[in-house]
Amino acid sequence: MPLERVSSDPVVSPTLAVRRSTPRMGGVGIALFSSAIFGLSGSFAKALLDSGWSPAAAVTLRLAGASLVLLVPTLIVMRGKWGLAAKNWKSILLFGFFGVAICQFFYFQAVERLDVGVALLLEFLAPVLIVIFLWIRHRKRPEALTIGGTMLSLIGLAAVLDLTGSTRVDPIGVLWGLGAAVGLVVYFFVSARVEGALPPLVLATGGLSVGAVTMALLAVVGLLEMRMAFTPVKLASWETQWWVALGGLVLFSTVISYVTGIMAARALGSKLASFISLTEVLFAVVWAWLLLGQLPAGIQLLGGALIVGGVLLVRADEMRSP
Repeated sequence: MPLERVSSDPVVSPTLAVRRSTPRMGGVGIALFSSAIFGLSGSFAKALLDSGWSPAAAVTLRLAGASLVLLVPTLIVMRGKWGLAAKNWKSILLFGFFGVAICQFFYFQAVERLDVGVALLLEFLAPVLIVIFLWIRHRKRPEALTIGGTMLSLIGLAAVLDLTGSTRVDPIGVLWGLGAAVGLVVYFFVSARVEGALPPLVLATGGLSVGAVTMALLAVVGLLEMRMAFTPVKLASWETQWWVALGGLVLFSTVISYVTGIMAARALGSKLASFISLTEVLFAVVWAWLLLGQLPAGIQLLGGALIVGGVLLVRADEMRSP
């Protein structure tokens, strides 16, 4: 009988709680790693764009190349499990069409009418939209920590983008930017909730393939301009071949980042994963400093600290939740 008393003793609960929280803490690490690798995309893409590539061409080859890299390991993982892919075909289409292709396409359209910083800020309203959506769906107001973390992260994001100059606000551009934010919301929700535990590798491969096909079709109908320049590019302080920048964009900023991003969303849920993704802007600033020599301003460093503070507040709220 003493053993039965020990097994039901409340003293055991903290140990069990620690075991349950360990995967989520690992998820935070994966999410930060994913944001850091995602943040590399701006530096690799800038090297291509400065040499004459169009944004649509860089994105399309990025998605197509990543899907080809992931094809073989995906076929190995899915051996005898194709029923899972058939069961989740809607999720794969949603992820690829909205979370990958439409999100980037809308962002490019916003950039044509708005400053890049404003367009990026509108896209990264996704965490706020997720909080509002969950609030409406569950009819329960978010806790004070989540609301505070939301506001703090938004202030930090604005500071990192350094929106201190005169900004021309185009209402159509704002709508395109909000559309990109909705696409990012779909990305996080689909990544976090997939029936039958579809491997992240498979979801990434399917979504990237759908995204590449969608971008190519948009180019065929004339909505996107495809322009490539197979000339040397400048990355960091040295000149290299165009395929080095494209390879980094494909392997690091797409293959690794998308797979780890899906893993993080599975472990943390859409809300917390989306807030941690805000650190991508901070990492992008750091990478631009290291690879492109663009030194961050003091207000950008302050903004990075505010983003981290906001993420910590949301994380604390998550830990308090049952």
